[in-house]
Amino acid sequence: MTGTPATRCIPGTTPFDGVQAQKGYALNKMCFSFNDAANRAAFLADEEGYMHRYGLNEEQAAAIRSRQVLSLIAAGGNAYYLAKFAGIFGLDMQDIGAQQTGMTKDQFKAKLVAAGQ
Repeated sequence: MTGTPATRCIPGTTPFDGVQAQKGYALNKMCFSFNDAANRAAFLADEEGYMHRYGLNEEQAAAIRSRQVLSLIAAGGNAYYLAKFAGIFGLDMQDIGAQQTGMTKDQFKAKLVAAGQ
């Protein structure tokens, strides 16, 4: 068999596959840089300059500006690296999950608790 395997269609999701990995390389590389406190401070001091430094395209830059997880994922973001970005603003994975599902954080937490019972 030759060629690229078909991506599974999961309604309401954007699977992180090879195409998304290539699309989001600059965005994910920038978010990975936030492991270093100096880089987090540099981003907060000059967001536009920092995005330019990593070569983000306009879709990625707009997603960063909007702080919307679904836009970041559509722009090629990987949840692991996006968590680094969200952490700058004091957000955690429950905040991200709430955004992805269109719930408040409290609603999302209650759903997680209910699912674990």
